[in-house]
This record gives sequence, structure tokens and C-alpha cells, in this order.
Amino acid sequence: MYHSLTTASLIRYAVAFVFITSGVMKLFSTELLEVFIGLGLPFPDILLYVTAFLEIICGILILLNRSVKNAVIPLIGIMIAAILLTKLPLLHSGILPFAFKARLDIVMLILLYILYSKSPS
Repeated sequence: MYHSLTTASLIRYAVAFVFITSGVMKLFSTELLEVFIGLGLPFPDILLYVTAFLEIICGILILLNRSVKNAVIPLIGIMIAAILLTKLPLLHSGILPFAFKARLDIVMLILLYILYSKSPS
């Protein structure tokens, strides 16, 4: 049986790859823990692990095409928080540095929106 690789499937695979990889890196990178501590958020170590597990679990759900609409919602929240906490402060250096550093976050937000809007309820 032949299965075509659709645009939606490619988007799912790309999004899943980014979030699973990002989640795994958060579990093993001391540098990322330092970044979380530097954000000034309460309980940064717990927040890091919660974020990592959400990224991994939601990424796997998206990869397997299971509950995609529900899996996308927390990831959108994570991306918005990442932009607000780590990218928005870069605006003081100018729009170009902000745009460069925020490019992946913005693309991921767009792809998450596409997945949300194209997934069945």
C-alpha cells in the first residue's frame, strides 16, 4: 500500500522533530537550566522539566497524529512565552536582531496554527 507524504504530514514531522529535540535538550543541558534561572521565573528547575516533558509528549502526539489539536495548544503557549520572555527584550537592540533571534519561534507559531486549524476536532 502506497502512502503519499502530504504537506500536513511534513509539517507534523517538522514540528514534532523541533519540539521533541528541544524537550530532550532541556532535560540534559545545564546551559538551558541556567537560561531558565536567568529569566527570573519562580521555580525555574521545575518549570524547565514541565516544559521539557510537555514538549516531548506533545511532540510525540503530533508525530503519531494523535490528539494533534489538543497537543498544539500547550505548545502555542510555550512559544508565546518564549517570545515574550527571551525574544521581546531584544527589541531594545533593534528590529533586525529581534527578527533574527525570533525567526524559529515565529515559524513554529505559524506551523502550530496551521496544524491546529487543519486538525479535526
